[in-house]
Amino acid sequence: MHVRRPLMAVTGLALTALLAGCAGDDLAAENDEPTSGSGGGGGEGTSVVIGSQSFDEAALVTAMYQQILEAEGYEVETRLVDTRPVYLNEMPDSVQIAPEYVAGIVDQLNTDANGPDAEPLSTSDAQETIDAGASLLEEKGITLLEPSEAFSANGYFTSQEFSDAEGVTKLSDLEGQAVTLAAAPDCKGRTDCEKGLVDTYGIDITLEPLGYASTETFQAVLDGEAQLGQTSTLDGTLEDQGLLLLEDDKGIQPAQNLVPAVSTDFLANHPDVEGPLNDLMAALDNETLGELLVSVQIDREQPADVAQEFLESEGLL
Repeated sequence: MHVRRPLMAVTGLALTALLAGCAGDDLAAENDEPTSGSGGGGGEGTSVVIGSQSFDEAALVTAMYQQILEAEGYEVETRLVDTRPVYLNEMPDSVQIAPEYVAGIVDQLNTDANGPDAEPLSTSDAQETIDAGASLLEEKGITLLEPSEAFSANGYFTSQEFSDAEGVTKLSDLEGQAVTLAAAPDCKGRTDCEKGLVDTYGIDITLEPLGYASTETFQAVLDGEAQLGQTSTLDGTLEDQGLLLLEDDKGIQPAQNLVPAVSTDFLANHPDVEGPLNDLMAALDNETLGELLVSVQIDREQPADVAQEFLESEGLL
């Protein structure tokens, strides 16, 4: 039997990660340029900045990147922020590496270059999506390494109470209904978020930008102020909170495989980062990542501790 835990206990670590993100914004504002070293590879005390988002999953994978690079001799600074554009705007100069998602970064670069109404380049296939975004990645000065089998997409949840009362278990059950969606601010206009829910599912969406898998988003759904909330498809906290992940039965989620995004110039000067990061991607799958997230989200272990235990168990440290 699952015991429902208090909401604040379950989401406390997400708040910690968010505070870390605020600190990251302050660091970014200082515009301290890391030294790039003299080339030829090898950490040897070279500074590198990792930019990422502040939700639990991203914080965990960022901790893995950090420890792997530190083991290679790099001096690593991490900047955890609220949304992708914040750190992507600093790549490839003041941020050199980002734990990314294939469709997420390709579609972001596409809308940055061609406007918010640009037709998405992403598909359900990771390599097709990378190929479609090749010119945009080259222009930006970013190289994507090998994508992981691990796949984490946007997920949409409701309260178990709402599901039981309205007979809602999949997104298509909401067709024709007007609902409030608590989600990240960048959900608006995205085909894997607000736009897809409207155009593909026929749901009348009112967006409340309360954050991705944030305490405020969970609480809004539990209180009935929002009928839908946004989180990751790997979120292990939902059942214990009395929440239910709805099936994306019309498939609006593209290939969101984990992938390292690296400054092309930095990679040319430090090719030794490629092997360890590719090895990490090969070691992760959805079952493994889901179990690691339970340790962070439910058991409230620190991401750095969970990352270290996993990396050591896989022989990556």
